[in-house]
Amino acid sequence: MTVIDKLKEVSAFLKSQGIEDAAKEAEILIIETLRINKSKLYAGSFEISEDESKQIDALASRRAHREPLQYILGYVDFCGLKIKVGPGVLVPRPETELMVEEITKRFKVQGLRLKILDLCTGSGCLALAIAKHFSQSKVYGTDISGDALRYARENAETNEIRNVTFLRGSLFEPIKKLFTIHYSPFTFDVIVSNPPYIKTTDIPNLQPEINKWEPRNALDGGEDGLTYYRTILSKALKYLTPSCPPLPRGGWGGGVIFLEIGEGQAEEVSVIAMQNGFCNISVIKDYAGIERIIVCCP
Repeated sequence: MTVIDKLKEVSAFLKSQGIEDAAKEAEILIIETLRINKSKLYAGSFEISEDESKQIDALASRRAHREPLQYILGYVDFCGLKIKVGPGVLVPRPETELMVEEITKRFKVQGLRLKILDLCTGSGCLALAIAKHFSQSKVYGTDISGDALRYARENAETNEIRNVTFLRGSLFEPIKKLFTIHYSPFTFDVIVSNPPYIKTTDIPNLQPEINKWEPRNALDGGEDGLTYYRTILSKALKYLTPSCPPLPRGGWGGGVIFLEIGEGQAEEVSVIAMQNGFCNISVIKDYAGIERIIVCCP
């Protein structure tokens, strides 16, 4: 069978199984299996072996069962990093890259040394991308999931990023322990988080790639989707430094927190922030025009 014939066969199969972008995904599976580039795939009708055909079929079968494509490939590209993913860890979303862009834009000063904390770090994608941009800074990532932290630490090693420390525990709990060890306030110039923010009752209605495969504890934000925001914002001031280095566009009186939010949550999260002592609050829209990030300063 030629590679083009195989492409058509797999594309038709995935389409019959309800995969939305079947042709594109068939192309990706074949390219990954044969370890060729897109140009070679379409350059000629070379023959593939029976063993190669079976390997492609096995991956297509997994996709037909709605296993996320990223789990099948074993990785996802995030801000130029190759992030390993699989069962037990949330797949990084493209919109989360906006958080890295905003932080880089606001803090990219030559030689700036910051202490940065990433809550609900998951695969470590956010902490690692930030650490890569701020190589003189120290980044910490916390997560309650041991499975997620195994991915995070492997991703740090694979991408050769050394200025990140991953700690297991719920939100600020591992940092609280550092208070005890160092006998002094362990505070941060920047806190970031992409916490679970989906309403519990909405999870069964999500795509099967999400509700059947991705870890529920990385999705479930409680009855109204705001549980983690309440907890984070009620404790954040204690862990923010009282002052930050001046920025090109001007500074402020304390550290800053960046939170990714779900669609339609900006107003409610802003109110929670104000109720917990944050008076300088702004909202950033993503490239689709959806309010995606809340930035809070004391």
